[in-house]
Amino acid sequence: MDFGRSRDIISGLPDSLLCHILSFLNTKEAASTSVLAKKWRYLFASVPNLDFDDSVHLRLGKRNPAVSGEDYLKMINERSDQLSTSFMDFVDQVLRLQDNSPLHKFSLKIRDCVDIVRIICWILKVLERGVSDLELDMHLKWKSSLPSKIFLSETLVRLKLSVERGPFIDVEDVHLPKLKTLHIVSVKFEKHGIGLNQLLSGCHILEELNLEYISWCLWDFVSVSLTTLKRLTFCGEVMQDENPISVSFNTPNLVYLMFTDAIADEYSTVNFDSLVEAHINLQMSEDQVEQTRFSDSEGNMEGCMVANATELIMGICNVKILYLSVYTLEVLTYCCEAIPLFNNLTHLTIESNSEVGWESVSGLLKNSPNLETLVFKGLVHRFTDKCGDMCLCKPWEEDEEEEEDEETPTCLSSCPVKVLKILEFGKIYDDEIEKRIDQVKHFLEKIPDIEQLILHYNTPVDEDVIKVYQQLRRHPKVASSKCKLQLISDNLSLSSKDCALFGID
Repeated sequence: MDFGRSRDIISGLPDSLLCHILSFLNTKEAASTSVLAKKWRYLFASVPNLDFDDSVHLRLGKRNPAVSGEDYLKMINERSDQLSTSFMDFVDQVLRLQDNSPLHKFSLKIRDCVDIVRIICWILKVLERGVSDLELDMHLKWKSSLPSKIFLSETLVRLKLSVERGPFIDVEDVHLPKLKTLHIVSVKFEKHGIGLNQLLSGCHILEELNLEYISWCLWDFVSVSLTTLKRLTFCGEVMQDENPISVSFNTPNLVYLMFTDAIADEYSTVNFDSLVEAHINLQMSEDQVEQTRFSDSEGNMEGCMVANATELIMGICNVKILYLSVYTLEVLTYCCEAIPLFNNLTHLTIESNSEVGWESVSGLLKNSPNLETLVFKGLVHRFTDKCGDMCLCKPWEEDEEEEEDEETPTCLSSCPVKVLKILEFGKIYDDEIEKRIDQVKHFLEKIPDIEQLILHYNTPVDEDVIKVYQQLRRHPKVASSKCKLQLISDNLSLSSKDCALFGID
Protein backbone atom coordinates (compact mmCIF):
# COMPACT_ATOMS: atom_id res chain seq x y z
CA MET A 1 0.00 0.00 0.00
CA ASP A 2 1.32 3.42 -0.96
CA PHE A 3 1.42 5.74 2.04
CA GLY A 4 3.63 8.27 0.29
CA ARG A 5 0.76 10.12 -1.37
CA SER A 6 -2.22 11.40 0.62
CA ARG A 7 -5.67 10.88 -0.82
CA ASP A 8 -8.59 13.30 -0.56
CA ILE A 9 -11.17 10.66 0.27
CA ILE A 10 -13.93 13.15 1.16
CA SER A 11 -13.73 14.98 -2.16
CA GLY A 12 -14.21 11.67 -3.89
CA LEU A 13 -17.67 11.27 -2.42
CA PRO A 14 -20.72 11.94 -4.61
CA ASP A 15 -21.87 15.57 -4.75
CA SER A 16 -25.26 14.63 -3.33
CA LEU A 17 -23.62 13.13 -0.23
CA LEU A 18 -21.31 16.11 0.21
CA CYS A 19 -24.28 18.48 0.00
CA HIS A 20 -26.04 16.41 2.64
CA ILE A 21 -23.01 16.74 4.94
CA LEU A 22 -22.81 20.49 4.34
CA SER A 23 -26.51 20.86 5.18
CA PHE A 24 -25.65 20.25 8.85
CA LEU A 25 -23.46 23.39 8.94
CA ASN A 26 -24.61 26.98 9.07
CA THR A 27 -24.41 28.56 5.66
CA LYS A 28 -21.32 30.67 6.39
CA GLU A 29 -19.40 27.56 7.45
CA ALA A 30 -20.65 25.68 4.41
CA ALA A 31 -19.54 28.55 2.15
CA SER A 32 -16.06 28.53 3.68
CA THR A 33 -15.48 25.06 2.15
CA SER A 34 -15.45 26.66 -1.31
CA VAL A 35 -11.70 27.35 -0.92
CA LEU A 36 -10.79 23.70 -0.38
CA ALA A 37 -10.62 22.71 -4.04
CA LYS A 38 -12.11 23.48 -7.42
CA LYS A 39 -14.82 20.86 -6.91
CA TRP A 40 -15.96 22.58 -3.72
CA ARG A 41 -16.10 26.08 -5.17
CA TYR A 42 -19.87 26.25 -5.72
CA LEU A 43 -20.91 23.01 -4.03
CA PHE A 44 -22.43 24.83 -1.05
CA ALA A 45 -24.82 26.56 -3.45
CA SER A 46 -26.59 23.23 -3.93
CA VAL A 47 -27.19 22.62 -0.22
CA PRO A 48 -30.97 22.25 0.42
CA ASN A 49 -30.76 23.77 3.92
CA LEU A 50 -29.86 27.44 4.43
CA ASP A 51 -29.06 28.71 7.93
CA PHE A 52 -28.22 32.42 8.16
CA ASP A 53 -27.27 33.89 11.53
CA ASP A 54 -26.08 37.50 11.66
CA SER A 55 -24.34 36.90 15.01
CA VAL A 56 -21.84 34.70 13.15
CA HIS A 57 -20.96 37.70 10.95
CA LEU A 58 -21.23 40.47 13.56
CA ARG A 59 -18.24 39.56 15.69
CA LEU A 60 -16.53 42.80 16.59
CA GLY A 61 -13.48 41.47 18.41
CA LYS A 62 -11.96 42.62 21.70
CA ARG A 63 -11.75 46.23 22.71
CA ASN A 64 -8.37 47.96 22.59
CA PRO A 65 -7.75 49.45 26.08
CA ALA A 66 -5.99 52.43 24.47
CA VAL A 67 -9.17 53.50 22.66
CA SER A 68 -11.44 55.90 24.57
CA GLY A 69 -15.05 55.03 25.27
CA GLU A 70 -16.47 57.57 22.82
CA ASP A 71 -14.09 56.57 20.03
CA TYR A 72 -14.74 52.90 20.71
CA LEU A 73 -18.51 53.42 20.47
CA LYS A 74 -18.09 55.26 17.16
CA MET A 75 -15.85 52.51 15.85
CA ILE A 76 -18.36 49.87 16.95
CA ASN A 77 -21.22 51.60 15.13
CA GLU A 78 -19.20 51.94 11.94
CA ARG A 79 -17.99 48.36 12.13
CA SER A 80 -21.52 47.13 12.86
CA ASP A 81 -22.86 48.91 9.78
CA GLN A 82 -20.11 47.39 7.65
CA LEU A 83 -20.77 43.88 8.97
CA SER A 84 -24.53 44.24 8.56
CA THR A 85 -24.00 45.21 4.91
CA SER A 86 -21.60 42.29 4.53
CA PHE A 87 -24.19 39.91 6.01
CA MET A 88 -26.96 41.14 3.71
CA ASP A 89 -24.69 40.91 0.67
CA PHE A 90 -23.77 37.36 1.66
CA VAL A 91 -27.43 36.28 1.88
CA ASP A 92 -28.16 37.92 -1.47
CA GLN A 93 -25.20 36.17 -3.08
CA VAL A 94 -26.15 32.72 -1.79
CA LEU A 95 -29.77 33.06 -2.89
CA ARG A 96 -28.62 34.30 -6.29
CA LEU A 97 -26.22 31.35 -6.69
CA GLN A 98 -28.91 28.86 -5.75
CA ASP A 99 -31.39 30.46 -8.13
CA ASN A 100 -34.56 28.32 -8.16
CA SER A 101 -33.07 25.01 -7.00
CA PRO A 102 -35.22 22.98 -4.56
CA LEU A 103 -35.03 24.26 -0.98
CA HIS A 104 -35.94 22.28 2.13
CA LYS A 105 -35.13 24.60 5.05
CA PHE A 106 -34.54 28.34 5.40
CA SER A 107 -33.51 29.64 8.83
CA LEU A 108 -32.91 33.34 9.43
CA LYS A 109 -31.66 34.66 12.80
CA ILE A 110 -31.26 38.42 13.04
CA ARG A 111 -30.32 40.49 16.08
CA ASP A 112 -29.03 43.68 14.48
CA CYS A 113 -29.65 46.36 11.86
CA VAL A 114 -30.73 44.57 8.70
CA ASP A 115 -32.77 46.19 5.94
CA ILE A 116 -36.41 45.10 6.34
CA VAL A 117 -37.06 45.40 2.59
CA ARG A 118 -34.30 42.89 1.90
CA ILE A 119 -35.63 40.56 4.60
CA ILE A 120 -39.05 40.55 2.95
CA CYS A 121 -37.43 39.83 -0.44
CA TRP A 122 -35.56 36.86 1.05
CA ILE A 123 -38.74 35.45 2.60
CA LEU A 124 -40.74 35.81 -0.62
CA LYS A 125 -37.91 34.25 -2.63
CA VAL A 126 -37.69 31.09 -0.54
CA LEU A 127 -41.49 30.76 -0.49
CA GLU A 128 -41.45 30.86 -4.29
CA ARG A 129 -38.88 28.07 -4.26
CA GLY A 130 -41.23 25.85 -2.26
CA VAL A 131 -39.46 25.83 1.11
CA SER A 132 -40.98 23.30 3.52
CA ASP A 133 -39.26 24.37 6.78
CA LEU A 134 -39.20 28.13 7.51
CA GLU A 135 -37.69 29.56 10.70
CA LEU A 136 -37.60 33.31 11.34
CA ASP A 137 -35.95 34.46 14.57
CA MET A 138 -35.85 38.25 14.40
CA HIS A 139 -35.26 40.76 17.18
CA LEU A 140 -35.44 44.13 15.45
CA LYS A 141 -37.78 47.08 15.26
CA TRP A 142 -40.34 46.29 12.57
CA LYS A 143 -43.71 47.96 13.00
CA SER A 144 -45.56 46.46 10.02
CA SER A 145 -47.06 42.97 9.69
CA LEU A 146 -45.34 39.85 8.43
CA PRO A 147 -45.75 39.12 4.70
CA SER A 148 -49.17 37.53 4.18
CA LYS A 149 -47.73 35.02 1.70
CA ILE A 150 -46.16 33.16 4.63
CA PHE A 151 -49.67 32.09 5.61
CA LEU A 152 -50.68 31.09 2.07
CA SER A 153 -47.92 28.56 1.42
CA GLU A 154 -48.78 25.30 -0.27
CA THR A 155 -45.46 23.71 0.74
CA LEU A 156 -44.71 24.67 4.36
CA VAL A 157 -44.61 21.69 6.73
CA ARG A 158 -42.90 23.44 9.63
CA LEU A 159 -43.08 27.14 10.52
CA LYS A 160 -41.36 28.88 13.44
CA LEU A 161 -41.84 32.61 14.06
CA SER A 162 -39.96 34.33 16.88
CA VAL A 163 -40.17 38.05 16.30
CA GLU A 164 -39.73 39.87 19.60
CA ARG A 165 -40.07 43.65 19.10
CA GLY A 166 -40.66 42.83 15.47
CA PRO A 167 -43.57 42.49 13.04
CA PHE A 168 -47.03 41.35 14.10
CA ILE A 169 -49.42 38.85 12.59
CA ASP A 170 -52.43 40.34 10.84
CA VAL A 171 -54.01 37.93 8.37
CA GLU A 172 -57.48 37.57 6.91
CA ASP A 173 -56.84 34.47 4.81
CA VAL A 174 -54.78 31.49 5.96
CA HIS A 175 -54.15 28.44 3.81
CA LEU A 176 -51.41 26.13 5.06
CA PRO A 177 -52.59 22.71 3.84
CA LYS A 178 -49.35 20.82 4.61
CA LEU A 179 -48.35 22.51 7.88
CA LYS A 180 -47.82 19.98 10.70
CA THR A 181 -45.66 21.97 13.14
CA LEU A 182 -46.18 25.61 14.15
CA HIS A 183 -44.05 27.53 16.67
CA ILE A 184 -45.16 31.05 17.62
CA VAL A 185 -42.81 32.80 20.08
CA SER A 186 -43.14 36.39 21.37
CA VAL A 187 -45.38 37.35 18.47
CA LYS A 188 -48.06 40.03 18.63
CA PHE A 189 -51.43 39.37 17.02
CA GLU A 190 -53.11 42.50 15.67
CA LYS A 191 -56.57 41.08 16.47
CA HIS A 192 -55.55 39.22 19.64
CA GLY A 193 -57.60 36.04 20.14
CA ILE A 194 -59.49 36.47 16.88
CA GLY A 195 -56.18 36.67 15.03
CA LEU A 196 -54.94 33.46 16.63
CA ASN A 197 -58.20 31.71 15.70
CA GLN A 198 -57.88 32.90 12.10
CA LEU A 199 -54.34 31.53 11.92
CA LEU A 200 -55.24 28.12 13.37
CA SER A 201 -58.35 27.81 11.21
CA GLY A 202 -56.17 27.52 8.10
CA CYS A 203 -53.98 24.72 9.51
CA HIS A 204 -56.10 21.67 8.77
CA ILE A 205 -53.56 18.92 9.57
CA LEU A 206 -51.56 20.64 12.34
CA GLU A 207 -50.13 18.13 14.83
CA GLU A 208 -47.73 20.19 16.97
CA LEU A 209 -48.32 23.74 18.24
CA ASN A 210 -46.00 25.87 20.39
CA LEU A 211 -47.40 29.16 21.71
CA GLU A 212 -44.79 30.83 23.91
CA TYR A 213 -44.47 34.22 25.64
CA ILE A 214 -47.57 35.75 24.14
CA SER A 215 -49.35 38.43 26.18
CA TRP A 216 -52.85 36.95 26.12
CA CYS A 217 -53.42 38.33 29.62
CA LEU A 218 -54.36 41.47 27.67
CA TRP A 219 -56.77 39.61 25.35
CA ASP A 220 -60.49 39.06 25.84
CA PHE A 221 -59.96 35.35 25.21
CA VAL A 222 -57.49 32.77 23.93
CA SER A 223 -58.73 29.57 22.32
CA VAL A 224 -57.06 26.53 20.79
CA SER A 225 -59.50 24.33 18.88
CA LEU A 226 -57.87 21.70 16.66
CA THR A 227 -58.99 18.10 16.42
CA THR A 228 -55.75 17.06 14.66
CA LEU A 229 -53.42 18.43 17.36
CA LYS A 230 -51.24 15.89 19.21
CA ARG A 231 -48.66 18.06 21.02
CA LEU A 232 -49.20 21.49 22.57
CA THR A 233 -46.82 23.85 24.37
CA PHE A 234 -48.86 26.68 25.87
CA CYS A 235 -46.62 29.18 27.64
CA GLY A 236 -48.16 32.51 28.54
CA GLU A 237 -46.26 35.64 29.49
CA VAL A 238 -47.02 35.56 33.21
CA MET A 239 -47.44 39.10 34.56
CA GLN A 240 -47.36 40.16 38.20
CA ASP A 241 -50.94 41.33 38.58
CA GLU A 242 -52.66 40.09 35.41
CA ASN A 243 -54.64 36.94 34.74
CA PRO A 244 -56.04 35.73 31.42
CA ILE A 245 -59.75 36.42 31.09
CA SER A 246 -60.94 33.34 29.22
CA VAL A 247 -59.00 30.27 28.05
CA SER A 248 -60.43 27.30 26.20
CA PHE A 249 -59.06 24.09 24.66
CA ASN A 250 -60.88 21.78 22.29
CA THR A 251 -58.13 19.30 21.45
CA PRO A 252 -59.64 15.82 21.86
CA ASN A 253 -56.67 14.00 20.29
CA LEU A 254 -53.91 15.78 22.22
CA VAL A 255 -51.44 13.35 23.84
CA TYR A 256 -48.78 15.76 25.18
CA LEU A 257 -49.24 19.09 26.98
CA MET A 258 -46.65 21.56 28.29
CA PHE A 259 -48.57 24.30 30.10
CA THR A 260 -47.28 27.47 31.80
CA ASP A 261 -49.68 30.28 32.60
CA ALA A 262 -51.40 32.32 35.27
CA ILE A 263 -54.85 31.16 36.36
CA ALA A 264 -57.55 32.38 33.99
CA ASP A 265 -60.80 33.90 35.19
CA GLU A 266 -62.58 31.08 33.38
CA TYR A 267 -61.89 27.90 31.42
CA SER A 268 -64.93 27.73 29.17
CA THR A 269 -63.92 24.50 27.41
CA VAL A 270 -61.30 21.94 28.40
CA ASN A 271 -61.16 18.86 26.17
CA PHE A 272 -58.04 16.76 26.71
CA ASP A 273 -59.72 13.36 26.40
CA SER A 274 -56.68 11.56 24.92
CA LEU A 275 -53.99 13.19 27.06
CA VAL A 276 -51.12 10.91 28.09
CA GLU A 277 -48.43 13.25 29.42
CA ALA A 278 -48.79 16.71 30.96
CA HIS A 279 -46.29 19.20 32.43
CA ILE A 280 -48.30 21.77 34.39
CA ASN A 281 -46.88 25.04 35.70
CA LEU A 282 -49.99 26.95 36.75
CA GLN A 283 -49.39 30.09 38.80
CA MET A 284 -51.26 32.58 40.91
CA SER A 285 -50.70 36.32 40.51
CA GLU A 286 -48.79 38.16 43.23
CA ASP A 287 -52.02 39.59 44.62
CA GLN A 288 -53.53 36.11 44.86
CA VAL A 289 -50.43 34.77 46.61
CA GLU A 290 -50.66 37.61 49.12
CA GLN A 291 -54.29 36.70 49.79
CA THR A 292 -53.30 33.11 50.59
CA ARG A 293 -50.54 34.24 52.94
CA PHE A 294 -52.99 36.52 54.76
CA SER A 295 -55.54 33.70 55.08
CA ASP A 296 -52.87 31.38 56.46
CA SER A 297 -51.77 33.93 59.04
CA GLU A 298 -55.37 34.41 60.14
CA GLY A 299 -55.99 30.66 60.29
CA ASN A 300 -58.65 30.82 57.57
CA MET A 301 -57.08 28.55 54.97
CA GLU A 302 -60.00 26.12 54.94
CA GLY A 303 -62.38 27.03 52.14
CA CYS A 304 -60.21 29.94 50.99
CA MET A 305 -60.41 30.12 47.18
CA VAL A 306 -58.53 33.05 45.65
CA ALA A 307 -59.16 31.82 42.07
CA ASN A 308 -60.71 28.79 40.39
CA ALA A 309 -58.66 26.40 38.26
CA THR A 310 -60.95 23.43 38.89
CA GLU A 311 -62.10 23.01 35.27
CA LEU A 312 -58.53 22.94 33.96
CA ILE A 313 -57.38 20.41 36.57
CA MET A 314 -60.43 18.25 35.91
CA GLY A 315 -59.55 18.36 32.22
CA ILE A 316 -56.17 16.65 32.70
CA CYS A 317 -57.38 13.84 34.97
CA ASN A 318 -56.91 11.17 32.25
CA VAL A 319 -53.12 11.56 32.11
CA LYS A 320 -50.71 8.71 32.71
CA ILE A 321 -47.60 10.87 33.25
CA LEU A 322 -47.87 14.13 35.20
CA TYR A 323 -45.29 16.76 36.15
CA LEU A 324 -46.39 19.44 38.61
CA SER A 325 -44.41 22.58 39.36
CA VAL A 326 -44.21 23.90 42.90
CA TYR A 327 -46.59 26.72 41.92
CA THR A 328 -49.15 24.20 40.72
CA LEU A 329 -49.13 22.54 44.15
CA GLU A 330 -50.06 25.92 45.58
CA VAL A 331 -52.85 26.29 43.01
CA LEU A 332 -54.25 22.87 43.96
CA THR A 333 -54.41 24.04 47.58
CA TYR A 334 -55.98 27.46 47.11
CA CYS A 335 -57.62 27.45 43.65
CA CYS A 336 -59.21 24.05 43.21
CA GLU A 337 -62.58 23.00 44.61
CA ALA A 338 -61.48 19.36 44.81
CA ILE A 339 -58.62 17.24 43.50
CA PRO A 340 -60.08 14.91 40.84
CA LEU A 341 -59.53 11.17 40.57
CA PHE A 342 -56.43 10.42 38.48
CA ASN A 343 -57.38 6.87 37.69
CA ASN A 344 -54.85 6.40 34.84
CA LEU A 345 -51.91 8.11 36.52
CA THR A 346 -48.84 5.86 36.85
CA HIS A 347 -45.97 8.40 37.00
CA LEU A 348 -46.08 11.59 39.09
CA THR A 349 -43.28 14.15 39.45
CA ILE A 350 -43.58 16.89 42.08
CA GLU A 351 -41.35 19.94 42.35
CA SER A 352 -40.86 21.51 45.76
CA ASN A 353 -39.22 24.49 47.45
CA SER A 354 -39.17 26.12 50.86
CA GLU A 355 -41.91 28.67 50.00
CA VAL A 356 -44.76 26.24 49.25
CA GLY A 357 -46.34 23.61 51.49
CA TRP A 358 -47.41 20.04 50.68
CA GLU A 359 -51.06 20.49 51.61
CA SER A 360 -52.27 19.22 48.21
CA VAL A 361 -49.85 16.27 47.90
CA SER A 362 -51.83 14.12 50.30
CA GLY A 363 -54.99 14.53 48.18
CA LEU A 364 -53.06 13.76 45.00
CA LEU A 365 -51.78 10.47 46.38
CA LYS A 366 -55.17 9.46 47.74
CA ASN A 367 -56.74 10.10 44.33
CA SER A 368 -54.11 8.22 42.31
CA PRO A 369 -55.01 4.57 42.90
CA ASN A 370 -52.72 3.18 40.17
CA LEU A 371 -49.64 5.29 40.80
CA GLU A 372 -46.42 3.30 40.33
CA THR A 373 -43.62 5.88 40.26
CA LEU A 374 -43.40 8.96 42.47
CA VAL A 375 -40.62 11.51 41.90
CA PHE A 376 -39.80 14.43 44.19
CA LYS A 377 -37.59 17.20 42.85
CA GLY A 378 -36.30 18.32 46.21
CA LEU A 379 -37.71 17.48 49.65
CA VAL A 380 -37.90 20.99 51.08
CA HIS A 381 -41.29 22.65 51.60
CA ARG A 382 -42.95 25.31 53.71
CA PHE A 383 -43.74 24.32 57.29
CA THR A 384 -47.47 23.78 57.82
CA ASP A 385 -49.78 21.66 59.93
CA LYS A 386 -51.93 20.77 56.89
CA CYS A 387 -49.64 18.24 55.19
CA GLY A 388 -51.25 15.23 56.82
CA ASP A 389 -48.86 12.29 57.08
CA MET A 390 -46.91 13.28 53.96
CA CYS A 391 -44.06 14.72 55.97
CA LEU A 392 -42.72 15.27 59.47
CA CYS A 393 -44.27 18.72 59.88
CA LYS A 394 -46.06 18.72 63.23
CA PRO A 395 -48.66 21.16 64.55
CA TRP A 396 -46.98 23.53 66.97
CA GLU A 397 -49.49 22.65 69.70
CA GLU A 398 -49.24 18.87 69.29
CA ASP A 399 -48.42 16.88 72.46
CA GLU A 400 -49.74 13.52 73.60
CA GLU A 401 -52.16 13.33 70.65
CA GLU A 402 -49.29 12.08 68.45
CA GLU A 403 -49.42 8.55 69.86
CA GLU A 404 -53.20 8.31 69.41
CA ASP A 405 -52.95 9.36 65.75
CA GLU A 406 -50.23 6.85 64.83
CA GLU A 407 -52.67 4.11 63.83
CA THR A 408 -54.95 6.38 61.82
CA PRO A 409 -55.03 5.38 58.11
CA THR A 410 -52.95 7.78 56.07
CA CYS A 411 -52.38 8.63 52.42
CA LEU A 412 -48.93 7.01 52.47
CA SER A 413 -50.14 3.75 54.01
CA SER A 414 -52.62 3.34 51.14
CA CYS A 415 -50.20 4.59 48.46
CA PRO A 416 -49.53 1.96 45.75
CA VAL A 417 -46.16 3.45 44.71
CA LYS A 418 -43.47 0.90 43.85
CA VAL A 419 -40.66 3.27 42.81
CA LEU A 420 -39.80 6.38 44.82
CA LYS A 421 -37.20 8.68 43.30
CA ILE A 422 -35.86 11.81 44.99
CA LEU A 423 -33.90 14.27 42.88
CA GLU A 424 -31.84 17.00 44.58
CA PHE A 425 -32.02 15.01 47.82
CA GLY A 426 -29.14 17.05 49.21
CA LYS A 427 -26.12 19.11 48.25
CA ILE A 428 -22.57 19.68 49.44
CA TYR A 429 -22.33 21.16 52.94
CA ASP A 430 -26.08 20.71 53.46
CA ASP A 431 -26.93 21.74 57.04
CA GLU A 432 -30.37 20.11 56.88
CA ILE A 433 -29.40 16.73 55.46
CA GLU A 434 -30.48 14.98 58.67
CA LYS A 435 -34.02 16.32 58.21
CA ARG A 436 -34.07 14.90 54.69
CA ILE A 437 -32.83 11.54 55.93
CA ASP A 438 -35.66 11.51 58.48
CA GLN A 439 -38.14 12.37 55.74
CA VAL A 440 -36.93 9.44 53.61
CA LYS A 441 -37.16 7.13 56.61
CA HIS A 442 -40.73 8.33 57.06
CA PHE A 443 -41.53 7.30 53.49
CA LEU A 444 -39.93 3.89 54.06
CA GLU A 445 -41.97 3.32 57.20
CA LYS A 446 -45.30 4.24 55.60
CA ILE A 447 -45.37 3.16 51.92
CA PRO A 448 -46.29 -0.54 51.98
CA ASP A 449 -45.41 -1.72 48.46
CA ILE A 450 -42.27 0.25 47.69
CA GLU A 451 -39.73 -1.84 45.79
CA GLN A 452 -37.10 0.71 44.84
CA LEU A 453 -35.84 3.90 46.48
CA ILE A 454 -33.52 6.06 44.35
CA LEU A 455 -31.80 9.13 45.80
CA HIS A 456 -29.76 11.68 43.82
CA TYR A 457 -27.34 13.41 46.19
CA ASN A 458 -25.56 16.40 44.60
CA THR A 459 -22.23 16.25 46.38
CA PRO A 460 -18.66 15.25 45.48
CA VAL A 461 -17.93 14.32 49.13
CA ASP A 462 -17.95 10.51 49.11
CA GLU A 463 -17.88 10.22 52.92
CA ASP A 464 -21.19 12.08 53.20
CA VAL A 465 -22.76 9.81 50.60
CA ILE A 466 -21.61 6.65 52.36
CA LYS A 467 -22.85 7.98 55.70
CA VAL A 468 -26.35 8.62 54.33
CA TYR A 469 -26.41 5.24 52.61
CA GLN A 470 -25.48 3.42 55.82
CA GLN A 471 -28.08 5.28 57.86
CA LEU A 472 -30.84 4.30 55.47
CA ARG A 473 -29.62 0.72 55.08
CA ARG A 474 -29.62 0.24 58.84
CA HIS A 475 -33.08 1.69 59.37
CA PRO A 476 -34.98 -1.13 61.13
CA LYS A 477 -38.57 -0.03 60.51
CA VAL A 478 -39.45 -0.48 56.84
CA ALA A 479 -42.95 -1.15 55.54
CA SER A 480 -41.76 -3.25 52.56
CA SER A 481 -39.09 -5.93 52.87
CA LYS A 482 -38.73 -5.89 49.06
CA CYS A 483 -37.36 -2.37 48.93
CA LYS A 484 -33.96 -1.87 47.31
CA LEU A 485 -31.93 1.27 47.85
CA GLN A 486 -29.84 3.15 45.28
CA LEU A 487 -27.92 6.31 46.16
CA ILE A 488 -26.32 8.26 43.30
CA SER A 489 -23.86 11.14 43.78
CA ASP A 490 -21.31 13.00 41.67
CA ASN A 491 -18.77 10.19 42.08
CA LEU A 492 -20.60 7.16 43.48
CA SER A 493 -23.54 4.90 42.81
CA LEU A 494 -24.32 2.73 45.82
CA SER A 495 -26.94 0.02 45.54
CA SER A 496 -28.30 -2.74 47.72
CA LYS A 497 -28.68 -4.82 44.51
CA ASP A 498 -30.10 -8.22 45.35
CA CYS A 499 -30.03 -7.68 49.08
CA ALA A 500 -33.37 -6.04 49.81
CA LEU A 501 -33.43 -6.31 53.59
CA PHE A 502 -33.02 -3.10 55.56
CA GLY A 503 -31.46 -3.19 58.97
CA ILE A 504 -28.64 -5.50 57.73
CA ASP A 505 -25.12 -4.32 56.80
